[in-house]
Amino acid sequence: MMPEPDVFQAIAHPARRQLLDALREREQPVRELAARFQVSRPATSQHLRLLLDAGLATERRAGRENFYMLTPEPLVEVSEWLAFYETFWSDRMKALRRTLAELEGSRSDRESRQ
Repeated sequence: MMPEPDVFQAIAHPARRQLLDALREREQPVRELAARFQVSRPATSQHLRLLLDAGLATERRAGRENFYMLTPEPLVEVSEWLAFYETFWSDRMKALRRTLAELEGSRSDRESRQ
């Protein structure tokens, strides 16, 4: 038995990220979504299934067509996880700027004494 995909697994594949981007625009049937990509309709459906299982999309049946719509709420988990790394890299960049400014100041002092 395969584990249910989580949000991180769902967004790991570029095709699924592209599907999410497409669904941002509006609710769409699978045939429209499949036409956007260089993969078959069954492959698009498989990607959509993973998005559905991760809670990133919802499905609505109308007649013979299935329509898909973005459900962005699960992406909050990704945003919260990334927030730590944004802070981490921001702090590192500030430290680098301070170090470079100090080095530049030291260099200027040495040059002015010569």
